[in-house]
Amino acid sequence: EFHDTARIIKMAASGLKDVLPSKRDITKQMKRVVVATAGTTDLPVAEEAAVTLEAAGCEVERITDVGVAGLHRIIKALPRLQDPNVGCVIVCAGMDGALPSVVGGLSKVPVIAVPTSIGYGVSLGGISAMLTMLNSCAPGVGVVNIDNGFGAAALAYKCVLPTKRE
Repeated sequence: EFHDTARIIKMAASGLKDVLPSKRDITKQMKRVVVATAGTTDLPVAEEAAVTLEAAGCEVERITDVGVAGLHRIIKALPRLQDPNVGCVIVCAGMDGALPSVVGGLSKVPVIAVPTSIGYGVSLGGISAMLTMLNSCAPGVGVVNIDNGFGAAALAYKCVLPTKRE
């Protein structure tokens, strides 16, 4: 199945059908992952993360266009970000890359920052956003590489995957 915005193809690996545990058994215990974007130009990277998580059986909530240029938008999204059923937040942002720090300061769960290569001025193809994210003073913010929605999804999956107690 092709996902136009995410620019990826999703398919099931038939060879793993009998090897993996039932998705239903695992995912009913998982918390939800929020995927947020600073702007609409960050959508392809965010959708790559969201589609990857959904393919793995995670429940995903999308929050779009809540960047720091209009801080009131992220404030309105706080009830969704701080919901007790949320286990991790992925934040995709280009330009100045400040949104993950804001979300990290307002959230009690891990925040995965994804710098995007979108931007003008001295964005340097996402390097400016990445450097801002790496220098975040908000605790609990981790950074993946530029435009790495898949890597963010893999990390978020590990954050919400239930662990067995022995």
